[in-house]
Amino acid sequence: MSGDTASHEPVAVVGAGPVGLTAALVLARTGVRVTLLESRESLATESRASTFHPSTLDLLDELGVAAALRRQGRTVDRVQWRDLDGVVHAELDYSVLAGHTGHPYRLHVEQARLTPLLLAELTATGLADVRFGTTVTGAEHLGGGGVGGGGTGGGVRLRTEDAAGRVTVTRHPYVLAADGSRSRLRELAGLPGTAEEYPDYALRVVTGTPLDELVPGLAPLSYVRDARASFSALGMPDHWRLIFRIPRGTDRDAVLAPEAVRARVEQALPGAAGKAVRIADAHTYRLARFLLPRYRAGRVLFAGDAAHLTSTAGGLNMNCGIHDAVETGRALAAVLRGDAPGEAALDAALERRRSVVETAVIPRSEARTAGLDSAAELPARLASLRRTAADPGSAVDYLLKASLLDVAPRPLKGDAHADLVSQAHR
Repeated sequence: MSGDTASHEPVAVVGAGPVGLTAALVLARTGVRVTLLESRESLATESRASTFHPSTLDLLDELGVAAALRRQGRTVDRVQWRDLDGVVHAELDYSVLAGHTGHPYRLHVEQARLTPLLLAELTATGLADVRFGTTVTGAEHLGGGGVGGGGTGGGVRLRTEDAAGRVTVTRHPYVLAADGSRSRLRELAGLPGTAEEYPDYALRVVTGTPLDELVPGLAPLSYVRDARASFSALGMPDHWRLIFRIPRGTDRDAVLAPEAVRARVEQALPGAAGKAVRIADAHTYRLARFLLPRYRAGRVLFAGDAAHLTSTAGGLNMNCGIHDAVETGRALAAVLRGDAPGEAALDAALERRRSVVETAVIPRSEARTAGLDSAAELPARLASLRRTAADPGSAVDYLLKASLLDVAPRPLKGDAHADLVSQAHR
């Protein structure tokens, strides 16, 4: 061990979203001082990711926030595939995952409900300097040269500017970039940042109407697969989301016209015919994929959307980002505390996180929507789902992979977990 890590220069974590806050908390819980930099004046509140998988809940439980998050969310115990006529083709119950996870369910709750919980835990460690309204404007490795030059120089010098225009220069042994899909650190490192757009974009329709009271048997996680229309329905604590794929090139203004949104919803929910479905919001967002060739540039490390983007199908990208934060944070803490000589363990963790996205997250996310518009392929896909639901082993395998339980870092147990808890309450 290298001694009391809290006496050393702090690690800089850039970005106070779920990924950055998780990484900062993992580091602080092991005694590593952290400077958390966020360009916004406060935590983000807009509607973003809303699905937390069992693998992620296991890790959030380790960090002491899963129970509080669950109280604010909607627990989803089954996933359902159905058609527009109300025929349920297949249904899988998350209870089959008991024994594989401490949380055999999926949780629907806005990511904005998680970040305040993480921030409170981080602040309680006493090892975090949290700076909102602070933008990174420059970065170079100590000894000279930009962060994209390949050398490490023993650390990183960051230049930041606050909302009043005051410039500050700080030194850090490492910088963890969790600053999103438009990562400033990635740009400063000269790394590629252009995402490949999918052939479709997404239309999200939000309604406060309790759709499960209008549509018989509708599960809070339902995939409607029909040659006439396919979409996803997600029941949130206080609203429902309907997510449609729209071919790229389709005029967005026409798609978002109130009468067009109303017609699409009425087609999607024939079980609610003649009943008022209150449309609270409708908006579009792009679907794209992106993967950094390497998750580090010298002493600058990348995680979450700064390192990868995937299709939103299956709600995998944010969950994977939180997994990045945990595994990278653990490995970096081990290096700084002297538990892992050299950087081999850190490099292995970063490469493992990249491999997970390349070999599991992107393929699984894309498989969720492949061939949805093909009436010829639909019967075979539905038949495959029915076979999966009918076979207990196949059902477990499907949900393990859909929840990333097979590729997520495992929660710490025994003495390792006790050490984290003791660090948190010192």
